Amino acid sequence: MAQHSSRTARSRRLAVGGVLAAAAIALTACSGGGGTSATGDGTNTLKLWHYEGADSAMGKAWDQAITTFEKETGAKVEFEAKGFEQIRSTASQVLNSDQAPDLMEYNKGNATAGLLASQGLLTDISDQVASYGWDKKLAPSLQTTAKYNDKGIMGSGAWYGVPNYGEFVTVYYNKKMFADAGIAVPTTYAEFTAALDAFVAKGVTPLAEAGAEYPLGQLWYQLALSKADRSWVDDYQLYKNPVDWKGTQVSYATDTLKSYVDKGYISKDVAGMKAEDAGTAFIAGKYPIFVSGSWWYGRFSSEITSYDWGIFPFPGSDLSLGSSGNIWVVPEKAKNKDLAYKFIDITMSPEIQAIIGNNGGLPVAANEADITDPKSKELITAFNDVTNKDGLAFYPDWPTPTFYDTLVAQLQELVNGTSAPAQVQKGLGDEYESYVSSLR
Repeated sequence: MAQHSSRTARSRRLAVGGVLAAAAIALTACSGGGGTSATGDGTNTLKLWHYEGADSAMGKAWDQAITTFEKETGAKVEFEAKGFEQIRSTASQVLNSDQAPDLMEYNKGNATAGLLASQGLLTDISDQVASYGWDKKLAPSLQTTAKYNDKGIMGSGAWYGVPNYGEFVTVYYNKKMFADAGIAVPTTYAEFTAALDAFVAKGVTPLAEAGAEYPLGQLWYQLALSKADRSWVDDYQLYKNPVDWKGTQVSYATDTLKSYVDKGYISKDVAGMKAEDAGTAFIAGKYPIFVSGSWWYGRFSSEITSYDWGIFPFPGSDLSLGSSGNIWVVPEKAKNKDLAYKFIDITMSPEIQAIIGNNGGLPVAANEADITDPKSKELITAFNDVTNKDGLAFYPDWPTPTFYDTLVAQLQELVNGTSAPAQVQKGLGDEYESYVSSLR
């Protein structure tokens, strides 16, 4: 799911706001290789698309990457800001036309990058990965979402993208609201629900949430993961074995999410709220807890000024949503592929990776000594705790190309009370099984 809130950026600004996870900051040096001249249309301009926030760690890093790229190559960057939903919903049509960019940020996973790869819309960049040495900079767990087979299933096959940050879902909390309520940071799930109950008793809705898009689906999946193991994740994400849509993991997640609304843990009007609504409400100090991705971390660091905040892992679960970050992909119809490869390589350089790491991000190829910001180190440590126990479990909407929309719609009906948990699970399971059957 890993969606990010998008903002309008300056025309030359490569604004990318994610939070960058390095499966242990991959401490490497910059490697060379590949061409730097324009190809295809004969111009010396790189046409670039992405959908990240300008003030995020990634936005700041890409800003410098553009400056470095233009200085080193003599080429110009033509940046066009695109919303996440805009790219997601139109990618297949646009990339199959002469309007395709040279380089584009795209969501990773079977239903997104994998689908485009299977449709022949993305360039196989395996040779460039070897030439530039990008594979040497990426931990194995972060390479999973960069490679896809001929059916678009991640984890094997050719390289179709390059991640230069990682991400995971964690629990953000307002330290002031916790302290004022006399609530300690929970370390077990029982303590977590006790904290939620305590806030409700004080007339406070504890969880900032959004049901019109993510992150409600992320919370649903996190609840399922608390009852799951790696084999269940492999079945769900990689289709290794059938998923029981009436089984313990799914049933627990659906029933528990419904109970969160009934108990007042989540606002009853959550179905109409968007991710930006939830995130800005947390920034404003209206909610004590926000369960969502590390891509918010940099923004919170710069925008939350009236109280202290922190993070803690979702209690009672060894598995967390997360993966490599979104990936750079080169459309098959790109006119200046060599320039795209050069830009990717610059974003993997220690200089750019350090900017990511010191602004609330999780870099994949930073030099450890370059990370000096204490808040950033807190995030990187938390991410490493997850990766060290093989805890990254990807995102709930990855299994099918339209599962994100289906998950949003089904969970809206769940929290609105228009569908019972069993109906929601059937709706999700029907789409999942239909798609998996088509792959056989």
